[in-house]
Amino acid sequence: MYDLILGLVIVLSVILIIAIMMQPSKQNSAASAFTGGADQLFGKQKARGFEAVMQRATAILGAVWMILLFVLVLLSSTK
Repeated sequence: MYDLILGLVIVLSVILIIAIMMQPSKQNSAASAFTGGADQLFGKQKARGFEAVMQRATAILGAVWMILLFVLVLLSSTK
């Protein structure tokens, strides 16, 4: 059981890295580096389309990853 969950964690880690890398960039120009992103803070809009799907998928994958890691800790402490 431990080895199965460990394999799932490894596969899920790779998928999570890919999901994070696929998310669109928040900065659109070099001017954003000088303003510190203040224009995006006050002009915040809800994510739509692909961005919303990627945010939700990343959050779900991260939650499942953490749960599996806690299960691994519990299983390793009982050995």
